[in-house]
Amino acid sequence: MSASLRLGIVGGAGWLGSAIAGAALSAELVRAENLALSYRRTKPDRFPGVFWTDDNQALADRSDVIMLSVRPQDWPSLELDAKGKLVISVMAGIRMAEIGEKHGTGRVVRTLPNAAAEVGKSFTPWIASGDATELDRATVRAIFGACGVEDEVGSERDIDYLTGLTGSGPAFPALLADAMMRDAVAFGLAPEVARRAVNTVLTGTGRLLELNDASPADTVEAFLGYRGTTAAAIETMREAGFDKAVAKGLAAAFLRSIAMGKA
Repeated sequence: MSASLRLGIVGGAGWLGSAIAGAALSAELVRAENLALSYRRTKPDRFPGVFWTDDNQALADRSDVIMLSVRPQDWPSLELDAKGKLVISVMAGIRMAEIGEKHGTGRVVRTLPNAAAEVGKSFTPWIASGDATELDRATVRAIFGACGVEDEVGSERDIDYLTGLTGSGPAFPALLADAMMRDAVAFGLAPEVARRAVNTVLTGTGRLLELNDASPADTVEAFLGYRGTTAAAIETMREAGFDKAVAKGLAAAFLRSIAMGKA
């Protein structure tokens, strides 16, 4: 894809917008002079050469592709006429039809990256409206491919579910890591030793799964087959309701995603 693409990110001063902007620049999908980023209060001192503005319509007018990276609760007050251009939303819960109607375009893509975009390890599901072109789809694949892994999904319901499953990014592994570290410290390990041990376990596991494209279930079954200490831990965690707790949490996130779009 040509770096002559003109990309505008509403909310480019925010954490996620900034991460996507950095990824697009690093992958040379867009040149600095063709990147427009908006801010609400104070102009950030980063990304030399980009067009910074507090006028979202000015951003839209100079862009071929407009990305909406604002909090869902702030979106209703966002005034911007896309004039038929491609609009990419990274907002949770807001439906494509609503976005298209509000911003004057039939070319809408709804996506949900996660926090790991900052290090090029996000999983980003996305879905495009009927009026989106193949070039629009290629643009989405390029932008979010630069942020990690992207997948086109079949429905907005899939996006709502994945808002909880993958949109939470490192939160769920971090929750497990926190529980493990708390137990290690309670056992008597020094906090710095516990932290290094737990972080290394999680990062090592992620790397192995990535390199081998392995099934998590196969990995669990392999350890269960050894009938050793790990099997004892897994079976006890499951008996205590581990699987059910995860399912209930994901269900709560799914319902919350739907509710956010109706607020």
